Amino acid sequence: METCWFIDCHCHLTAEEFRQDINDVIEKSRKAGVRAFVSVTEQQSEFEEVIDLAERYPESVMACFGIHPIQSSADGHRSVTVQLFKSLEQKSAMVAVVSTAVTWDLEPALPFFEKHKDKLVAIGEIGLDFTPWFVSTSQQREEQQKVFALQLDIAKQLDLPVNVHSRSAGRQTIAFLKEQAVTRNDQRAKLIRQIPLENICLETDSPSLGPKKEERNEPEKIRIACQYIAAVKGVSVETVCEVTTCNALKLFPKVHQRLKE
Repeated sequence: METCWFIDCHCHLTAEEFRQDINDVIEKSRKAGVRAFVSVTEQQSEFEEVIDLAERYPESVMACFGIHPIQSSADGHRSVTVQLFKSLEQKSAMVAVVSTAVTWDLEPALPFFEKHKDKLVAIGEIGLDFTPWFVSTSQQREEQQKVFALQLDIAKQLDLPVNVHSRSAGRQTIAFLKEQAVTRNDQRAKLIRQIPLENICLETDSPSLGPKKEERNEPEKIRIACQYIAAVKGVSVETVCEVTTCNALKLFPKVHQRLKE
């Protein structure tokens, strides 16, 4: 492979923290070797923003649509909600095929999935988050599962991979995806040793999870994750970079296609 470069498989370029300097963030990260940004969304209000970024940076910003299990509101954060409709024939064809349950948060977003389906590289950020102070009732957990299942069905319809969030819901996420769920940070090194390098991709989750507390994270810092994995596995940083980039290209075939254009 040519000089090592990265794919950030999960970042939030439409986050409020990037609103004032997103162009600088992208350019700085590209100079640091990040060739592609898989930019996820959490709310419908971000959809047009991420499409705009993808159109401005078609060679590097890769758009995802998703409704996160925890939604922001004027009163803080809340669990995503579900509303049932009796007559889905009046909705889009996609909804009628997918499910008889449409989320209050997801329903306004469904036309955007259809409208921009050719521009999406994945569905995300979706998943389950049963953090007790956000999700305290069984009804809320059931509603999250309906939201998750609906978006998994959309991903299947569009033949797209999913970018998944899992917190305090490991067993339930496994049940949906039938694969290993996210584990706690104190298990990170053990997990990295156990998982073959051929099954690992790199992400920053920026602007969250900065190297220091209260410090904004950025895609350019993806090398920190690469260096950590290399140290745990006892291999070179270049090896981790090359293998994880190849993994990402396999996981996101549309990213691979666009990078070749």
